[in-house]
Amino acid sequence: MDIHLTNVAVVKNTRQQPIDDAWGDIISEIELADHMPSEVLDNIEAFSHLEIIYYFNQVAPENIVFSGHPRGNLAYPLMGIFGQRKKDRPNQLGLCTVELVEHRGRTIVVKFLDAIDGTPVLDIKPVFQEFQPQTSLKQPDWVADLMSQYWR
Repeated sequence: MDIHLTNVAVVKNTRQQPIDDAWGDIISEIELADHMPSEVLDNIEAFSHLEIIYYFNQVAPENIVFSGHPRGNLAYPLMGIFGQRKKDRPNQLGLCTVELVEHRGRTIVVKFLDAIDGTPVLDIKPVFQEFQPQTSLKQPDWVADLMSQYWR
């Protein structure tokens, strides 16, 4: 089955390359696509955080992987792509929980989005406390090492 999606918005920020670390200071504007009515953002400022679903549009099909060491680091275990958050994924989808800073007309301003300038946004959802994990999170030790500089 084929699925066809159209972006609802686009990311605007200063990050031009998909670098793995130092995303913490990046402030992004998410601007609605022309075909989206402004009212899709009505009262969004009632929420502190949003989930942004986006498309890694600069990943070349030949770079898609199904398994590998995270960031190519042999010190980390061999992991299937669904056990890591790498951009080179089969459907090239990204997901990030962001902090909403401001809503201005057809634009929202967010922090903690790891998407580069020009990235197509496929959906925007408010974060509901009730959809957060209902049990404790568990992750391997290598993840903390991998992420140590991500949001600095």
